Amino acid sequence: MAIPPTEAPQAELPDPQELAKTYAEVAQRASRLLTRHLHRQMEKGVPPPSDELGVSQAFLDMTHKLLANPYRLAQNQMNLAWDYFSLWQHSLQRIWGLSPTPVAAPDKSDKRFKHEDWQDHFLFDFVKQSYLIAARHVHATVAGVDGLDDDTRKKVDFYTRQYIDAIAPSNFALTNPEVFQETLRTHGQNLIKGFNNLLRDVEAGDGKLRIRMTDTTAFELGRNVASTPGKVIFQNDMMQLLQYTPTTGTAFARPLLIIPPWINKFYILDLREKNSYIKWAVDQGHSVFVISWVNPDARHAEKGFDEYLSEGLLAAVDAVIEQTGAKDINAVGYCLGGTLLGTALAWMAVKKDKRIASGTFFTSLLDFAQPGELGVFIDEQQVQALEKKMSERGYLEGAEMAGTFNLLRANDLIWSFVVNNYLLGKDPFPFDLLYWNSDSTRLPAKMHSFYLRKMYMENALREPGGIELCGVKIDLSKIKVPCYFISTLEDHIAPWKSTYAGAQRIGKVRFVLGGSGHIAGIVNPPVANKYGYWTREDSERPADPETWLAGCTQQPGSWWTDWQAWVTAQNASLVPARDPAQGPLKVLEDAPGSYVKARLDKRPV
Repeated sequence: MAIPPTEAPQAELPDPQELAKTYAEVAQRASRLLTRHLHRQMEKGVPPPSDELGVSQAFLDMTHKLLANPYRLAQNQMNLAWDYFSLWQHSLQRIWGLSPTPVAAPDKSDKRFKHEDWQDHFLFDFVKQSYLIAARHVHATVAGVDGLDDDTRKKVDFYTRQYIDAIAPSNFALTNPEVFQETLRTHGQNLIKGFNNLLRDVEAGDGKLRIRMTDTTAFELGRNVASTPGKVIFQNDMMQLLQYTPTTGTAFARPLLIIPPWINKFYILDLREKNSYIKWAVDQGHSVFVISWVNPDARHAEKGFDEYLSEGLLAAVDAVIEQTGAKDINAVGYCLGGTLLGTALAWMAVKKDKRIASGTFFTSLLDFAQPGELGVFIDEQQVQALEKKMSERGYLEGAEMAGTFNLLRANDLIWSFVVNNYLLGKDPFPFDLLYWNSDSTRLPAKMHSFYLRKMYMENALREPGGIELCGVKIDLSKIKVPCYFISTLEDHIAPWKSTYAGAQRIGKVRFVLGGSGHIAGIVNPPVANKYGYWTREDSERPADPETWLAGCTQQPGSWWTDWQAWVTAQNASLVPARDPAQGPLKVLEDAPGSYVKARLDKRPV
């Protein structure tokens, strides 16, 4: 007989009127969604099943190779049986009142099993360990198959982990102790509310599940996110240029231009005052300018990398120079914005344009030989399927790109919300980072096809003359201005060893490795005193990244202060602070501007 979990306090019986109202709302939503789905099926016909991602073929290849070695398969099965036998022994010892060492334990960073009953309660501990044992052996079995090519191996490994994460006992009501207790406490109302939340999210996604990660009504751009004061002083079809109001009496002579990625919006660098890189840079005395990219639609279908260079970055440089009267500037590129900055510096070197005096690269790839887990989604079959979709619309839908990035951290960005929203029946917590994460952007068809093929698939950017932009063959080795590379140890989007390889293609570089990942490692203000970073002499840059790291010294706190010392060492001369309202360019509107406010996920409240 199952041992009941720790008893939770019982809630009062729900009010009948409220209960009836909830059931009616659920029924109406379900009926509306079902009717809409049936109409669409009749109008369009049911498309035949396809394998655009190449997952089925990858697993067929893996299965063929796996069955070709029955001895290893039998050995894996014996190891699995032995671990389960050990688990039964462990469980018997617990029943007898002993405290044996677990057969399988989750990683300390695994948030799925933080509830105390996963450890304290015999039954849930057994379920947890059973899952961990099975997960370990399934993953080890597919990872140990010989004879697979690298692309197939990576695809099998990635989607096996997706499957393992999906079947975790934490994702089901009866095997999650927290959900089980909440169901008893609320007489099942959490599941009814959760089903209503599920229907709401399907409705908001126009038939596709779009998991709500935060309370979007809790935030307003310009009020409690993206709220650093400033003005829009230039705009064209590709971007708006923001200039921020100074907080110091003097400013560095060289203005600072930030080029964010257009895969996401710029205000990741301006979430709140206490962790805003933009606000911090203004307070250090920089005249800060930021590009706010347009959220493209079908009109931008033929906008390519050339336009992002000419109408985006180069147009912004023109405007900053005109607005400030400076002869040159410092530039910062984040992620894809850094890839664009690298191409721009190489382009300007050929043109003998010296207006960008230094370049800073936040987690930016210039060499795509090892793109990390994003490479799972990029091969000829998948790119062709994606290009077909984009040709019909003129762009890549923002939700599709967001879904890809969420899969890279499925437990944190998918399953934790499934449990909270649909099993516990709770509304998501207001969180500014997740508000930004849900504020997705589209990508123009021409640009994205070029980016995937020339950068990822061909890795042509690292080759001298491998790509041509605005009539110039790009050669990264021609970049002679000093550059600062900051990458992060746990980055799953731009792995640091890959960014290090890109930095090797440029002459004068300071490479710094921060702690944490692609976002938290960059948005790491000094006041937080977190993560730390690794440095060594700039002249010591061996080809092997592990050799470089082995000779590093770990520094406490934020890399921001290291960057500030580096950038001011390039040119520390001062001028009177620059007020955006006093420059020659006309103020168009207040920051953060109108381009950034175009959201693709307007949802019913």
